[in-house]
Amino acid sequence: MALPSQLKPIQHYLRTAQEHEKRDPVVAYYCRLYAVQMGMKLDSKTPECRKFLVKLMDQLEMMKKELGDNESITQDIVGNAHIENYALKMFLYADSEDRSGCFHKNMIKSFYTSSLLYDVLSVFGELSDENIQHRKYAKWKAAYIHNCLKNGETPQPGPIGMEGEAYDDEFGAEGGGPSEAPHNPPQSQPSFHGHPSNQPPASNFSNIQIPPGSHAPANTPAEIPHPEGNERLTPEDFTRAQKYCKYAGSALQYEDVGTAIQNLQKALKLLTTGKE
Repeated sequence: MALPSQLKPIQHYLRTAQEHEKRDPVVAYYCRLYAVQMGMKLDSKTPECRKFLVKLMDQLEMMKKELGDNESITQDIVGNAHIENYALKMFLYADSEDRSGCFHKNMIKSFYTSSLLYDVLSVFGELSDENIQHRKYAKWKAAYIHNCLKNGETPQPGPIGMEGEAYDDEFGAEGGGPSEAPHNPPQSQPSFHGHPSNQPPASNFSNIQIPPGSHAPANTPAEIPHPEGNERLTPEDFTRAQKYCKYAGSALQYEDVGTAIQNLQKALKLLTTGKE
């Protein structure tokens, strides 16, 4: 069924879902869920839009049944961690390529896909400041590098000023966008601490904290507060601590030590003080 013109803004999320149908059904599910929510706000009254959205909701119900035993579908906090984790993987891959001066369609697509997945995270609630910063940076980088390559220019690697860059109509469109991102970003990712940017900071970039983990302390605290008994910890506290540990494990897979330390410290602080 063709996408009604009124719902054109959701096409990139539906395409991302289709690309991940077999590779990662959880990503596909939440991309479609976000597309439905976005589509309802755009136009849920005209017959063609209502028919399209109902069909999409039916598809979601089928996926929910097929993935019924998957905790990423049944528990929001696990689903949130799954999508955030995947978005970060895509971001780390693209950012590593960018800082190495390796500009190509797959890295553009990875920046762009990560930005879409940060949008999708809003199905779980408000985004963290860090995720908002990652989304803004990834969207700008995707457009900036795409436009440079399209115009035969050499992009500048790493964080630079973000003036004057915006998506053009061709970016990400059917047949005109970058090729599909790699199914599995390289397992060996250099730590961000080894790739400081050589670019001078721009005034309008000063509030963007990129990359993730770059602001994490180099060492763990010398003194850690002692727990005062588990009676202050709720089941939600334990779930959140598990989430941070999961983030840390994923970061270590890509050798991002800063992000791993940061999330382990968050888990430790939560377990020892009962506060985040």
